[in-house]
Amino acid sequence: MTTTHPRENAVVEMAPKQLLIGGSWRDATGARTFTVEDPATGQGLCEVADASAEDGLAALAAASEAQNDWAAHAPRERGEILRRAYEILTDRREDLALLMTLEMGKPLAESRGEITYAAEFFRWFAEEAVRIGGDYAVAPSGTGRFLVTRQPVGPALLITPWNFPMAMGTRKIGPAIAAGCTSVIKPAHQTPLSMLALADILREAGLPDGVLNVVTAQGAGSVMEPMIRDRRARKLSFTGSTAVGRKLIEQSAEQVLKVSLELGGNAPFIVFDDADLDAAVDGAMLAKMRNIGEACTAANRFYVHTDVAERFSAKLAERMAGLNLGRGVADDVQVGPLIDDAQLNKVTELVSDAIDRGAEVVTGGTAANGQGHFYNPTVLTNVPREARMGTEEIFGPVAPITTFTDEREVIDAANNTEYGLVAYLYTRDLQRGLRVTEALETGMVGLNQGLVSNPAAPFGGVKASGLGREGGKVGIDEFLETKYVAIGGL
Repeated sequence: MTTTHPRENAVVEMAPKQLLIGGSWRDATGARTFTVEDPATGQGLCEVADASAEDGLAALAAASEAQNDWAAHAPRERGEILRRAYEILTDRREDLALLMTLEMGKPLAESRGEITYAAEFFRWFAEEAVRIGGDYAVAPSGTGRFLVTRQPVGPALLITPWNFPMAMGTRKIGPAIAAGCTSVIKPAHQTPLSMLALADILREAGLPDGVLNVVTAQGAGSVMEPMIRDRRARKLSFTGSTAVGRKLIEQSAEQVLKVSLELGGNAPFIVFDDADLDAAVDGAMLAKMRNIGEACTAANRFYVHTDVAERFSAKLAERMAGLNLGRGVADDVQVGPLIDDAQLNKVTELVSDAIDRGAEVVTGGTAANGQGHFYNPTVLTNVPREARMGTEEIFGPVAPITTFTDEREVIDAANNTEYGLVAYLYTRDLQRGLRVTEALETGMVGLNQGLVSNPAAPFGGVKASGLGREGGKVGIDEFLETKYVAIGGL
């Protein structure tokens, strides 16, 4: 169950395949395993341990046992471990990128970019570990003092998605380690190898036993729910769908966990009549085609002013039609496969629904022939706003274009969704740009920019797109509690 290329075999072999619990690699209960597949071929890459609820609770027990010692570690030491892990990730970028491409499908160029992006979270939080502040103040009455400290919240449960299998891990593990929290992480079953390789790197960097525990499982609910309902867990961080996020909030209520959620998106991409169209198309390609469109930040709804819609659509279609599809291990490939048959079927259904409602295909519009889960880059125009893709995440290489004439009209259309993760807009008018930015109901905005993700900036949404923020100066706050001490006798 390996590839036919020696280097591909080697990078698959380098990743552990067992559970990491209390510093030891071990088999799942009953030695159960599941298959990790290459989405470009549908063939198996390897077998990975399939954890049980019992294994999950053992991992939580290990995290709980290590918590007090880890919280007592010097912040500088925690930061230096993250810095060493950053350096190892950087040094091994090529092998880690190939491993990611094999299990997730994205082209090598994007996988390399993700390893660099993932490593930056470790570098950022290595520096934040020594900047956890507090406060000391005289009480307003003058008869006492206020002492405010920040302490680790405690053992954290981390759940990561398949679309960014390394970066979504470092974005959670980095602040947890920096804050002094132990954790149990459960990667998506489609892409566990990147996380297992990352855990091994952290051990090499000097992370003590039990601080990070990894459970891989084909079924997340049966493994995670007992841990979420266990009193030893104090924090839950999840990236994934809004539907699953709602269930996790319900489960977390029992122990009143501190919860942060990065959920679904339905990003509008607005092009005004005064926009630099070439820059807007460049931004659209970034916002739409990063990660094959399989990103919560992907532009999902294109609103283009009627005066420039025809020119914008033609330019975008030309760029999309020129992209090279294929298995991502080849350097000339720009678009890899979707993650699985279910996602391919969803994209196919959403495009068919839009066409049935009157949308016109400028380019693409069909699944690619051959093995694997490939869909041709697609541009649709005259997409009616009642089409399903107006309310559902596409998570694929499809750009649906709708026109508008009025600023207020497009703001209302952009906000007409339960989601509020990110929005993009292009205009040369600074006042309009700021006015629309303030009116958009999203946690992030790309103003004349098609990429917003940055480890040094707070990432997160509003409404059904989540709770809390990851990255930036506030990212570590999700793993800290504030303690106030009233000092009398003064």
